Amino acid sequence: MDRRSFIIRSAALSAGLVVTGGIPLLGADAAEVNSGKGAGDIYSTFSEPDARFHPFVRWWWNGNKVEKNEIIRELRLLKEAGVGGVEINPISFPSTGDDLGIKSLRWLSDEWIEMLQVAFSEAKRLGMTCDLIVGSGWPFGSETLPPDERAQVALIFAETLEGPMEYEVSRYHIFRETDPGVTDTFPGRTFEILSLKLVPDPMESLNQVIELSDWRDQERFVIKVPEGKHVFYALVKVNSFASVINGAPGAAGPILNHMDKAAVKKYLNHMSDTIQKKIGPLSNHLRALFTDSMELEGCNWCEDFADEFKKRRGYDLMPYLPFTMFKVGRLGAVVDEKYGVTKSPEFEEIIRRVRFDFEYTKAELLYERFTETYLEWCREQNVKSRAQAYGRGFFPLETSLGYDIPEGESWTTNWLRHKLGEEMSDQDYRRGRGYTMINKYVSSAAHLTGKRVVSCEEMTNTYLVFNATLELLKIGSDQAIMSGITHSIWHGFNYSPPEAPFPGWVQYGSYYNENNNWWPYFKYLNQYKARISSLLQQADMYTDMAILPANYDMWGEIGVQTDPFPEKLNVPYTSILWESINKNGGAADYVTEKIIQDATVEKGKLCYGPKKYGILFLPEVKSMFPETMAKLYEFVSKGGKIYSIGCLPEKSLGLNNYQENDKKVSRLVEKLRAFPDRFVLISKPDDLRYLEWYTGLQQQYRLPHYLEIGQPDRYLMQTRYQADDKSEIFFFANAHKHEGRSSRITFSREITNGRYPWLLDPETGRSYRLKLEGNSLQLNLGPAESRIIVFNKEKNGSYWEELPLNHPAAEQQNDNWEVELRHSRENWVTNLKMTELKDLKDTDYLRFTGTAVYKKRINIRKKGTILNLGKVAGVSELFVNGKSQGVKWYGNRIYKLDDVKIGENEIEVHVVTTMGNYMQTLTDNPTAQKYTNRKGREQEIQSMGLIGPVMVY
Repeated sequence: MDRRSFIIRSAALSAGLVVTGGIPLLGADAAEVNSGKGAGDIYSTFSEPDARFHPFVRWWWNGNKVEKNEIIRELRLLKEAGVGGVEINPISFPSTGDDLGIKSLRWLSDEWIEMLQVAFSEAKRLGMTCDLIVGSGWPFGSETLPPDERAQVALIFAETLEGPMEYEVSRYHIFRETDPGVTDTFPGRTFEILSLKLVPDPMESLNQVIELSDWRDQERFVIKVPEGKHVFYALVKVNSFASVINGAPGAAGPILNHMDKAAVKKYLNHMSDTIQKKIGPLSNHLRALFTDSMELEGCNWCEDFADEFKKRRGYDLMPYLPFTMFKVGRLGAVVDEKYGVTKSPEFEEIIRRVRFDFEYTKAELLYERFTETYLEWCREQNVKSRAQAYGRGFFPLETSLGYDIPEGESWTTNWLRHKLGEEMSDQDYRRGRGYTMINKYVSSAAHLTGKRVVSCEEMTNTYLVFNATLELLKIGSDQAIMSGITHSIWHGFNYSPPEAPFPGWVQYGSYYNENNNWWPYFKYLNQYKARISSLLQQADMYTDMAILPANYDMWGEIGVQTDPFPEKLNVPYTSILWESINKNGGAADYVTEKIIQDATVEKGKLCYGPKKYGILFLPEVKSMFPETMAKLYEFVSKGGKIYSIGCLPEKSLGLNNYQENDKKVSRLVEKLRAFPDRFVLISKPDDLRYLEWYTGLQQQYRLPHYLEIGQPDRYLMQTRYQADDKSEIFFFANAHKHEGRSSRITFSREITNGRYPWLLDPETGRSYRLKLEGNSLQLNLGPAESRIIVFNKEKNGSYWEELPLNHPAAEQQNDNWEVELRHSRENWVTNLKMTELKDLKDTDYLRFTGTAVYKKRINIRKKGTILNLGKVAGVSELFVNGKSQGVKWYGNRIYKLDDVKIGENEIEVHVVTTMGNYMQTLTDNPTAQKYTNRKGREQEIQSMGLIGPVMVY
């Protein structure tokens, strides 16, 4: 498929069509799902959002040890907690769980399908939504896959030799050294040598290659190495090289070859046909079928890859292939870029171009043979397609274009042990971010195709399982909103019967379980998220600038890096660029060369789907297709602006006709220089202070922004949405866990003209008028706090009262508290007196977990007095004279005391703690230790309780 055909096909898919044999077929009702139009008044749905706006959960059917009554019990438990739906996700049984002797049901067995029916029926009765994962674990496969349908990988073995010598090596040694370092190897993998070569080191051209491939079927090789330094190469294909990660019985075993269209179609049809024969059409039960992130463990080969490459690229790949490859490990990650021969600069340039062609061909095959097949299958079932359409080898943006519900991912923490809410590094784009790098690609694809539902595997948790707080989940999922996410699917709810020994069956996740201390308060987070989603899913994210990442340069230099946390990027600040735009009051999407080529240019705007971009950033883009460069020339010549960061494009992509194509690119760049005010080369920052750097650019070049933020800050984030009724919706969040943020915010005239500002409270569902000073307001956000500000035509309403954080006459109430510790697991209660409030982790009660009740009599002089609890580590609920004044689970814990007596009042502060400290002490509990003391996942001691200072004013 040529590049333009690919773009046209992507556009057809994104419009809800599948192109099969040239005939457009009407697909699932994607437009209805994603448009949000006709859904009613957005403010009424904000107050009482439908279940579809509430977060869903990934529901792990651990080991498929599922039973009817427990399925029903858990669905009801989730409904009561404010969860709107479930993603049914069979997975292997946890390594530390006690299975109670319960039978595992095989995926797609009659018994397993009966349990699906139980879940579907109960969910429908409760008004909940069901999605279903394809297969089990990731990436999908099964024990019954025949060898020719299993994933393949091509790898190299390279050994440096000093001649003259005789070098002896066996096939066994080569295979042992190339055995892929995957997450879960398949014991039935087989090896085949594709080619053997000997080359001088350094190497200048293919003419120096000594072919040894006639020997590749021998068990041992004895090779005469000429004088000097050489490298011996073996190109090896491994079939059935990896197993499904965490696959449940029936869907474990080797992973499927996603580059084999017939195998993909057979697998998918087998799944749907088997289920539907038992319970009827899937469309009666499911919203969507789902595929997890396509982390294919480095899969890069299929039987006809070399033939397809030659057909598409116009030359033979095989002589070059060994020299394009690196030493790789888990997920195909590059572990040694210097592996193999040293290449001359001229030969390295050729190899980079071949490597790009190889990666591009792989991405095309995955798109055509997996993505299109999957989309067509979903439409045949009349259910929606939902997918994390990313992984090494996939187009990072285009693959999401056709999905009805594209999905990203956010994390509580990862292997970097970064501290969400406590850092926001410029040196490492991953640190302090809840969202992953891929989110902006996923959301940009949704914006380019007019989709409004952008889901997220929210707050993936494999580290902080027992230490995740509701506040932490809020901070990370608020950040995901900034990246374009509009719906959360929590990671994840473990199927676990109450009879299972504490803490139950825990695969991973944030211990969403009725035994978690904060479970009764989980509904507050879900209601908060539902109200925000109800707004954002009925509006369009505003973006007027675009960023073309230098991905194709990266493909040629270090290969595809489209995992959630790539270990290396060629332009490490790519995602910090859109962040800096966001934090300076603007907004940008990502685009790709395919998008640019297929865009139209109208009045100085690049137009694709509903999007129009007047400015394009090129962060260190060095290479480009001539067709893309031609479109950019048209864009600039008609009034558009391009800001190239660090360098100008100077080369073309790929090997075929590259010298001629290089000249085309160079000529177009020279023509663009005729517009120095619209084609601008700017320097990247030397001191890695990207936010400040962009603030200066915005001022210097008058870059568009709809907000003036008086004090741009790394932790102060915003996003803008526009509803069908012309309402302007702004979501602001402070991503810092401990510190507040304040700034003067000035809205552009186009927003305020003819509209009135409102504050919408996602905790209560209420709306309040706001007072502006001209077009400005002072935005004050406490730790982890957020604000929704909406401009619309409505005039009438009561004004919002912002509670003060302090007062000159404030009285501290930090002394003489009676404290009652109610242990939630060991059923003991301890009373103590605190002469001065202190963190419970600094007391003798480190083993404590549960509810700490703080009691004190406080003199109240008048109604409307403010009680500020200061720092609270946990969920807090305030009682005055036995009456609840409300729950606060994040940010500033400030209460206005209207319903009080004048004089002495009995104050009780209930603080619900996390469980991690206690779990660390359970040295005989393997599940507790796995997530608190396991090497690499050791947990810090967590703060607990009312810390203060408590103030009354």
